[in-house]
Amino acid sequence: QVQLVESGGGLVQPGGSLRLSCAASTTIFSTYAATWYRQAPGKQRELVAIINTAGSTNYADSVKGRFTISRGNAKNTVYLQMNNLKPEDTAVYYCNKHPIPLAWGQGTQVTVSS
Repeated sequence: QVQLVESGGGLVQPGGSLRLSCAASTTIFSTYAATWYRQAPGKQRELVAIINTAGSTNYADSVKGRFTISRGNAKNTVYLQMNNLKPEDTAVYYCNKHPIPLAWGQGTQVTVSS
């Protein structure tokens, strides 16, 4: 079973930056698109960004121009660079593949607060 491990979250002030990392236990992202989702307390999980195998990307309107999804050189890593963070970006962030998501990892907590 493929495992997903997210890291890089933390507490940051509004306007700050974080870089999230996602490592899969196999080279799953060489075959499938990769996604970043987030879930804020009391809200449904939402898609934040997606990158396909050709490198094309798409973003939720709320993060366009601030977040950048990218693939690592290794075929099992994906990153999410988050700039100009806002309090409403506070959530647990998860990576996965698309389509047909795998079992979700534990996620990484991002808290934006002064």
